[in-house]
Amino acid sequence: MGGLLSGIDQSLISGANLYLPGSLHLDTKQVSLVSSGVPLGAVGGALMLGPLNEWLGRRMAIIVSLVLYTVGAGLEAGAINFGMMVAARVILGLGLGLEGGTVPVYVAESVSRKYRGNLVSLYQFMIALGEVFGYVVAAIFVDVKSGNWRYMLGSSLVFSTIMFVGIIFMPESPRFLMHKGKTTEAWFVWKRIRGEDEEARKEFFVMKHSVDEEFALKQEAGRNRRFIWMDFLTVPRARRAIIYANVMVFLGQFTGINAIQYYMATLMAQVGFDAKKSVFMSLVGGGSLLLGTIPAILYMEKFGRRFWACAMLPGFFIGLLIIGCSYLIDPHTNVAGAQGAYITGLILYEGFFGSYACLTWVIPSEVYPTYLRSYGMETSDAMLFLCSFLVTYFFSQMQKAMSQIGLTLGFYGGIAVVGWVYQLLFMPETKNKTLEEIDVLFSQPTGELVRENWRSVKVTIADFFCFRWGKVFSPVSEGELFRGENNRMSMEKGEEKDEKVPMSQ
Repeated sequence: MGGLLSGIDQSLISGANLYLPGSLHLDTKQVSLVSSGVPLGAVGGALMLGPLNEWLGRRMAIIVSLVLYTVGAGLEAGAINFGMMVAARVILGLGLGLEGGTVPVYVAESVSRKYRGNLVSLYQFMIALGEVFGYVVAAIFVDVKSGNWRYMLGSSLVFSTIMFVGIIFMPESPRFLMHKGKTTEAWFVWKRIRGEDEEARKEFFVMKHSVDEEFALKQEAGRNRRFIWMDFLTVPRARRAIIYANVMVFLGQFTGINAIQYYMATLMAQVGFDAKKSVFMSLVGGGSLLLGTIPAILYMEKFGRRFWACAMLPGFFIGLLIIGCSYLIDPHTNVAGAQGAYITGLILYEGFFGSYACLTWVIPSEVYPTYLRSYGMETSDAMLFLCSFLVTYFFSQMQKAMSQIGLTLGFYGGIAVVGWVYQLLFMPETKNKTLEEIDVLFSQPTGELVRENWRSVKVTIADFFCFRWGKVFSPVSEGELFRGENNRMSMEKGEEKDEKVPMSQ
């Protein structure tokens, strides 16, 4: 429900933007600020994430976000001028930022490692489904003669109310309870959601040991909690995690996804669709994003994060290439060609990005150490919505300055290419690892990770050009992953080993 609500509130503005400016007499800059008001407010919501998650817990932080959602949606529907609309969008954004960073952490801290990637990916699926619902709602109310945009924007009240009722019956995150020293309460929640089998008991014991060890290390180092943020600079393991997570978030946003989502109907109009058809055709983009998330939900844990990221980026770069080329076709002389090329590129871009976008929620939710997870997610959440605000607010100006093809292919496409190279060299594999095993992974030096990744890239390229495609696309088995992990740990202890399997595989 959190993802569904997030997606709805991000896509409703696309259809409303065709009618709202005329009703409230907004100029181009005011429309840009209204459109980007949600991601701007979400930056503030993200900055509230750490304190509220630490003081109130994951569950109560979600409840606070739902109150903000409801207030913001009510103000949107009743806005009578530009100032009231911007205030409503910012308040709605506060709820979005707080909820968007808390729900993935709540899931990651509660579920088994073999389901974690799939279930956090399901959050992105629900965002995409919510965006489709937003376009559907816009299409439902498009023929309302007076104030259709008010019905569009106010419809999210229904979904925030449903989620508010549902979250009341949910337990607190067991890892958060353990982090706060409530071991008994954490165990009761753990039994409720995970059962009492041997694997669940072992993971609970490892979690308790890891949290106790983190607390002991902090006490031994004499760190004061007022300066806990310094750990992201002074502790190599935490520093690697925050850089890695936020680069992934940056790549997800600066390849243009939210700019295209927020201005979907406007972009459709630029290639020859009228206002009403633009609203309906927006469903094509939203539907492609939704369908694109399904493979990630089903196969994220089978193929792993690294393979998924490196395979998806080239795909949506091709989509951006086709979208850019569609602008070379004059819609006045060849409207079918311009529309066909644009829709084809949009389907490819949104489809591949749907799978890639799942990583921007999975990666930050699992790479931070437990005692820094709230603060780390705060930075990642703030980065996500700050980037979203920048690409949304400056979209019109950048399109005018760079031209349509320059922005789409040169800027967004160029960042996709640079990001692909980054991922090949710096991205580790966290598939099928507990959160405590990921701590060990991020404790290795960055140089060692890059060397292992480079060896893996060379082997994959050789397999690809020698037509050994079965090896290129085959998932790594659990045994191989654990053998690589054990070999690395043996090397650290100075023990002999027969072979070393790169962890990056």
